[in-house]
Amino acid sequence: MPASSSPRFPVPAIGVAGIVFNKHRQVLLIRRNQAPAKGLWSIPGGKLEAGESLSEACRREIKEETGLDTEIKNIVAVVERRVEEFHYVIIDFLAVLADQEDITPIAQSDVDEAKWVELESLAEYELVPGLAGIIERSYRCCTGDYPAGLYDVDSAGTDYILAG
Repeated sequence: MPASSSPRFPVPAIGVAGIVFNKHRQVLLIRRNQAPAKGLWSIPGGKLEAGESLSEACRREIKEETGLDTEIKNIVAVVERRVEEFHYVIIDFLAVLADQEDITPIAQSDVDEAKWVELESLAEYELVPGLAGIIERSYRCCTGDYPAGLYDVDSAGTDYILAG
């Protein structure tokens, strides 16, 4: 097949996202206002920038999109998405609020809305594909019911392995 008629795929980009829960069994969600997945609900995240560690990028993206400071914990999912002429490999982290008293998200950057959503109400939101299962498993992981994930065992923010 001639090169001109073959499909053109974008260069894959590395993305990070943070799953943040509060003490009320709620997860932090944002509604995207840009492609890909414009109008859908997701977790805060975005592209890794040159020179950043994965955890630095995740912390930055959560702050940029919601105004909340977090501490980045373990990796709970790695997903690949090829949608709307985008190709991302996204690393989802469990993140914890740095200040349990300052928990009001404020939509910023490339999001229309940022809010806490009851876990039992996730089905009422039009989530990006696959996210509901990741959130549910991550909640079980952070409550100790389902210990799993890759951990930054040397606190460098660059190498994540199974803790043991």
